[in-house]
Amino acid sequence: MPSMAKHRPLRAPKITYARAALGAAVLASALGAHATAAAADSAGPAAATGHSAVAPQAAAHTRKAEETQVNVTAQQVLAMARAQVGTSENAYGGGTKFQKWYADSQRAAETIARDGGTRAMYLNAPWCSIFVSWVGEHTGARPQVGWDAWTVAHAKWFAANDRWGTEARPGAVVFFSWGGSKSLDAIQHVGFVVKDNGDGTISTIEGNTGNGKVEERVRPKSQVVGYGYPQYAS
Repeated sequence: MPSMAKHRPLRAPKITYARAALGAAVLASALGAHATAAAADSAGPAAATGHSAVAPQAAAHTRKAEETQVNVTAQQVLAMARAQVGTSENAYGGGTKFQKWYADSQRAAETIARDGGTRAMYLNAPWCSIFVSWVGEHTGARPQVGWDAWTVAHAKWFAANDRWGTEARPGAVVFFSWGGSKSLDAIQHVGFVVKDNGDGTISTIEGNTGNGKVEERVRPKSQVVGYGYPQYAS
């Protein structure tokens, strides 16, 4: 999991990914990835936040979607996401209700078992995937939106459940790689699609942008790895 755009300065005591609890070697790799993301953001407004995420457990974290059907529409999910616009992290990269919710959740125990670390590490962890998960939880759509703190794992969950593709649809969960890679292991950031603008860009709502906020953005499709499709109600 990962993220940023006028990237907040890296602070050595803080953990860059929810899965960064794996240890010093992973942390060193994460710091390098954040530097790359910060450079991408400096290229212009379209190249924002930075989530880097490639962990040794990449192939071992997928699990089947819950069978629960949800009576939630894409527009309800987007309305909840939009209502959070402006929510900001503190000077340490934490302090959001999204991070606190995840740290206290059942899913945190599962991702700690997968990635190592402690619940407290999620309190200051980059939170773009946590934001997406929070919106799913608080609209009742979590069985379809999924929940994870690591962008790569979140994307692979969609892929494992045959809910992955290349079409921008309202309410889809969009995964980015600033360098244009189409590999799921290269995913650096995640948000919700609001619409396809028809000009090679998409409008999005994202948490943990490089400004450390929930924001509405316009992104080039060239930075999109792919889309996860929750099975919303019609």
